[in-house]
Order: sequence, then C-alpha cells, then structure tokens
Amino acid sequence: MVGLVVFSNTPYQLPDQTSSEGYSSVSAEVQSEVADAKSKDDITIKSTKRQESAPAMQRPTPVPVKPGAPQSVDGLMADIGKNDAEAPAMNRSREQKFRTEQSQSAARAFGNVPAEQESGETRNDDRVLAKPAQSVERSIPAVTKTETRRILDKDGSYKTITETIVVQDATTELVTIPPVYKNRDRFEDFKPNPVTSAKDTPVSTFSIDVDTASYSFLRSSINRGQIPQPSAIRVEEMINYFPYDYEAPKSADEPFKANVTVTPSPWNADTKLMHIGIKGYVPPASERQSSNIVFLIDTSGSMNQANKLPLLINSFKLLLGTLDDDDTVSIVTYAGSAGTVLEPTPASDKNKINEALNRLSAGGSTAGAAGLELAYQKAAESFDADGVNRVILATDGDFNVGFSSNEEMKRFIEKKRESGIFLSVLGFGNGNYNDELMQTLAQNGNGVAAYIDSLSEANKVLADESGGALFTIAKDVKIQVEFNPATIAEYRLIGYETRALKREDFNNDKVDAGEINSGHTVTAIYEMTPVGSKAVTIDDLRYVSADARTTDTGSDEFAFVKIRHKLPNSDTSTLQTFPIGEAQERSLKRAGDDMRFATAVAIVGQKLRGDTQLADFSYKDAIKLANGAKGEDEHGYRAEFVQLVRLLDSLQQ
Repeated sequence: MVGLVVFSNTPYQLPDQTSSEGYSSVSAEVQSEVADAKSKDDITIKSTKRQESAPAMQRPTPVPVKPGAPQSVDGLMADIGKNDAEAPAMNRSREQKFRTEQSQSAARAFGNVPAEQESGETRNDDRVLAKPAQSVERSIPAVTKTETRRILDKDGSYKTITETIVVQDATTELVTIPPVYKNRDRFEDFKPNPVTSAKDTPVSTFSIDVDTASYSFLRSSINRGQIPQPSAIRVEEMINYFPYDYEAPKSADEPFKANVTVTPSPWNADTKLMHIGIKGYVPPASERQSSNIVFLIDTSGSMNQANKLPLLINSFKLLLGTLDDDDTVSIVTYAGSAGTVLEPTPASDKNKINEALNRLSAGGSTAGAAGLELAYQKAAESFDADGVNRVILATDGDFNVGFSSNEEMKRFIEKKRESGIFLSVLGFGNGNYNDELMQTLAQNGNGVAAYIDSLSEANKVLADESGGALFTIAKDVKIQVEFNPATIAEYRLIGYETRALKREDFNNDKVDAGEINSGHTVTAIYEMTPVGSKAVTIDDLRYVSADARTTDTGSDEFAFVKIRHKLPNSDTSTLQTFPIGEAQERSLKRAGDDMRFATAVAIVGQKLRGDTQLADFSYKDAIKLANGAKGEDEHGYRAEFVQLVRLLDSLQQ
C-alpha cells in the first residue's frame, strides 16, 4: 500500500517500503474518483483549496514518477489548478457547460424542460409564457475520499491510519430554471352523470365508445409527474383501454355478443354494479378485407418535438408492417399548405413508403382543412368498394387554419363518412394538444381516437390491435337500458357523458353512433340502488303514485337491456334484447378478474373526475382490487395500471 500525506501543494511519496503496484492502484482510484465526481454531478469548480490535515513529520525523499504514470491526489488537483490559471478561457467554457447541464438537470426535476430543449430542436409555435425563467442557488457538497494507509512509526514499526481526503471542496452554483409556458391542452368540459330516479326517468340511452385516448393521456401526464385536469378524464375510455375476455361471437353476421353481470359495489355496500360487456368479432385471415389507407400527417411547426413528428413516423412504420401486399397506402401532409408526399402505392413497396416517411420535417402553420380535403380526395381515387377505406389523421390537434368552426368541419366529415370513407385520429404531444377537436373528428368520421405517448402505445394501437384500428364490424351501436322501478330506485351511468343520446334516438337509424372494430371490447357500468336501500338519495314525489308508473311485468327483473347496431354496409339496424335479474348476479370474487379489474379502473377514473361518492374509497383500495385481478395480463397492461395508480397516489399526497 502507498500512503499520501498532504503537506502543501507539492506531492511526495514515501520511500519504497511499499510496492509501486500498490501506488498505481491507489492513484488510479483517486483519478477515477475525480473523473466520476465531475461527470456524474456536473460540478463546477469555483475554487480549489488544499487540506492541511496530516501531522508534521520529516519529508521523505521523493521518488520520481515515470512518464504516463498515475499521479497523486495533490498532483492531480495541482494540475487542475495550473490548467485553470493558464487557460481561463477554457475554464470559463467548461464552467458554462457544467452550468447549462446542471440547469437542464434541475429543470427536468421541476418537470419544466421542454422536449425540444432536450433534443436540440427549435419550436416554431407561439407559446404563452406563464412563469419567466428564474435563477436559484444550489449547494454542491464537498467530494471526499477515505483512504487507509501504513506509516512508519518512531519505533521503526508500521501502523495503519485512516484519513479523509477532500477531492473537491463544497461550493454553490447558480442554476437557471427555464420559463414555464401555459398549458394549452384543450378538452371538452362536462359534468359526471347524475344519480337518476328510476321512477321519474326509467330509460338511459347512449352510444358506445371504443376510444382509448383518455387513458394514454393520463399515463403520459403521470409519468411527467403531473395530474391531468378533470376534463381530460373520460372514465369509459380508461375502462375500454384494456382487453377483456368476454364471450366472442362466432360469425360476422352476429358481429358482437353482449355479456351482462351484476355485482356488489366495492365502494358502497348498499348499491350494485351492472356490467355490460361487448366483444367484437375477429374474422380469420381468409376473411380479412383489403385496405385503402391514407396517412394524413400534420407537419406544422407545433409538431417539431421528439414526442410528435419523430414518434409519429415510427408509429406509421409499425402499422405498415401489419398491412398485406395488396393493400394501398397514400401519404398527405399539411403545414403552410397541403401536399401529396406519396401517391397511392401498394403496401408491398415498403421501401418507397418508408423513404417518403423519412423525408418528413416540421415547419409552418396548420392548414388542417386543406389537408383533410386532399386526404379524402386521395382515398376516393383509390376507393375499394369491397374493402376498407380509411383516412388516419396524426396530429397534436392544432388546427388553426381552415374551417371556421368545429360545426363546419363536422358537417364536412359527416358527408365524407356517407361516401364510405371513415376517419380515425391519432393524437401526439402535450402542452398544445386539442383533444376536443380530436373527439369531434373521430366521432363524426366513424373512427377511433387514440393518444400515442410512446412507441409501445403505437405498437398496441397499430400493430397488436391493428384490426381494431382499421376494420369496422358494426356501426351506429347504441345501448338503451330500461330500469324496473319495482326493484331499482336509482341508477347512474359511469362515464359516457359525451355519448348521451335522446330516448327517441335509439330507434332512429338516421342518428349516428359509435362503431365497433374487429376484436374491440366495450364495457359500460351502471351503479344501481335497490328499492329499500339506505343509499337512496331521491325522495318519492308527493302527488304522483308510484303504482301509476309501474306494472307487474318482469317485477323480479332489475333492468331490460337493448342494443342496436348496423352491419358495415347496411343502413338498417338490428335489435338485441337481454332481461337482467338475479340470474346475472355474482359476488365480486365469483364475477372474475375482468369484472373486478374494470371496477378498479372505474374507481380511479371517478376519483380523478372528483366524484364525491367515492370520497371514502382510496387509491390504495383501488390498487388492492386491481392487483388481485390482473389475471394472465399477457402484455402487462394491468400491471402498468397498478404502478400508475401507485404513482398517482404519491402525487396526491
């Protein structure tokens, strides 16, 4: 072993009673420590002080250090000081680099660093300043190293001592936190469905919803350390994000099968939950329709971020890998103006399609209207009467040039929908995300709205569930539930607030509703309060007899469920009906993993919406329920949900 005693700025070495091998080992560690300290902690050296901690003793004869050999601590530190003195410009450059890196590191900790700052990109969009940049002083602790060495005592023997060497002194550093910009994400605001009296309003009608954008946006927000605004939460989209093992139909003539189960409510012992589960038909490969797909890609300036256009391009490449050789792909872009990047091309020519995608770059304003018109034009040019014709729009939703209103755009898309060309929407990015517009586009275009926050999500939506993104098996699917006032006093539908329909809309085939695509599962949950329950909140009317509004028909039933749908090429709906009673009741345990997990997701969604009825049911309770209902979880989606709720619970503290 070699001991290093610090007397001054000049390094000395003990006589060679110890081996040079030990010397090399210790010195290499010291050099590594200094290098690690500088690279790991981004430390800016403000001053270099020497520690005079060793006891005075006769200095030994120095041993010359061979060229290229490791230096002692003091030698290394002296060299640093020497270099700083001789090269102040280099030192200032190094200090500025460290400050910049530390500033970005601190900003990431605050969650304020823009994506383009990390990726070196430049934004073109006009951001609104919410909080200017600020400077804060950060303390940097001293970097020390403990060394054990042997020294020669007065009696001629060796003894072992331990000392702490200061590799770098404590200092402070000025850190600049970047400015914070206003969150311009836009969501349609709505109120949760109210508790409704079964005597006063026994019928509930709504359109199904297979979108999943709300859950993906929630996940993206939590992973950034943020809790999204309540209007960003659509509980049904959270529930429907997950696949469920419902009984599936056996042919395309019966495109979906309904599964209804009644369970106790885990958050209220005096109410029940009615689960209505639907699973779409999955055709075999031999029955798969050909596809005419137009990629409509937003290349405006607001897309110039790592989680927007670059992620979008890679996402479409995943979808391309699922297409058959005889499918057709076109690419239309829009920024300052709309243009065709790729004319209709067979999907077999993947090199040509990939080259077109790789040429895309962002810049300019957002001519959304022109882009939509051109995309529909390209879809019409390659229209496949026996196949799927779909425009897939990928954007952050920032349409600032084109249609004068959402209503004008809605009418345009409805007209195109009637021609047999459907529209699906993929949302990207945050801070300028226009979810309200995305919903308008997808709902009126007979399509699906999904939010892509990662390549894994793109793989789920466009590869693993590619049939769900492209192939519609039933359209205009509506659900109507009539509750029996003799057994059910009150009810409320959890979610689907933006999908509510009038009672008379159910039998009107001209009223548009949601679509079910291949393999999709859809779940709707009602909370029901039985007659005589302590949970009843609405009083009976004084002047209206309860007997006047009830009959003896089906007096033991809880409800009567009706579902209407149209086949993809039909304009006439088909009706299915299901009486619901005690025969459908199950305990939560016997109901199975799917029911329990969907219930856990519904709990989290309602709490995020601020539902006061679940005030006594905690996120930890939801975690426990979901964790025990993960089942096989082939892709890990349910395990990911449990982890997200744990993070959410921590953020709420």
